[in-house]
Amino acid sequence: MKAKNIFLALAGLAVAAALVVFILPKKEADIVEIGVFLPMTGGVASYGQMGWAGIKTANKLEPTVLGKKVELILVDEKSDKIEAANAVSRLIKKEKVVALIGTSTSGNTMAGAAIAEEAKVPVVSPTATDPRVTQNRKYIFRVCFIDPFQGVVAAKYAYENLKARKAALLMDQAQDYCVDLANFFKQEFISLGGVITASTFCQSGDQDFTAQLSSIAATKPDILYMPNYYTEDALVCKQAAELGLKIPILSADGAHAPELISIGGNAVEGFTFTGHFAKDGATTELAKKYIQAYEATYKTEASGFDALGADAYFVLIDAIRRAKSLEGPKIRDALASTKDFPGVSGVMSIGEDGNARKGMVLLQVKNGKFTYLTTINP
Repeated sequence: MKAKNIFLALAGLAVAAALVVFILPKKEADIVEIGVFLPMTGGVASYGQMGWAGIKTANKLEPTVLGKKVELILVDEKSDKIEAANAVSRLIKKEKVVALIGTSTSGNTMAGAAIAEEAKVPVVSPTATDPRVTQNRKYIFRVCFIDPFQGVVAAKYAYENLKARKAALLMDQAQDYCVDLANFFKQEFISLGGVITASTFCQSGDQDFTAQLSSIAATKPDILYMPNYYTEDALVCKQAAELGLKIPILSADGAHAPELISIGGNAVEGFTFTGHFAKDGATTELAKKYIQAYEATYKTEASGFDALGADAYFVLIDAIRRAKSLEGPKIRDALASTKDFPGVSGVMSIGEDGNARKGMVLLQVKNGKFTYLTTINP
């Protein structure tokens, strides 16, 4: 009896082991895991939250690739460079993802880029606009325009459309993005024949900008260019109004968050900035499908950071489909040959340099809403 029982027990274990061997590979074979690292908390949490909403909406519209279900694994990079690097490392080494989407800001994207590059895991950033993000990298891509283009467009708009001849700058010295954009604007504005009357600095988290605005006002500029993030932009607008500084204010894509309006109120009326997406300027069929799905889910208008999050997902899925593989190098090659992809934010092509070639939009705050002005193509 004992021998028989032992035999039956061993047979049962063998069957169970066989089932495990069968089930685990089947589960792995049916799922494609894509890592997402975004600032869900911290100083620019709004960017991450909007981007994640866009990515999830895109995933609902295209939930499979190569006949497999796409599973998104999100890690909060907490608006911090070290946390961003840790997030990339965890997603690659522990979660074994085939590719990554992230992150919202350039500095944090670069913090994780070296890790992904070494592991040969492709990264698609929704909104990292600094040119250095993709420089000397084979596996880092983006679906947004880059800052030189953004700065040039802002300078031309100031000089040609607003007829400004004297411009003042106010930039966040803690953010390379802000300083670089201000420099790109400055170079183009001067080349057009304009003059920079003042270059002033602030710091992320500052609350009082009276000193900077007072020195700017003394130079009597025609326009103020401040390519900072939404909180600082909103506070500067409020304090400029209080000081009676009534000149046009221009900014960049970092301003495109609902908090700009909720914090700035009436003081941001007329505030103009270069951006990635405007619902009224959307033309592709994918954009129409996305806008309908996003607004049905979140009960708010689709905007730049969610649309770019969606585009990062759609472009990556398209590359995997064309690669017909989940191998990093093959996905990378497909990303680098993306041509005329009809994304949510417009038609784009991506080459070996990892940069998207696409248009940008100009938006302005009117009656408490972001309003589409026009589209500028490269």
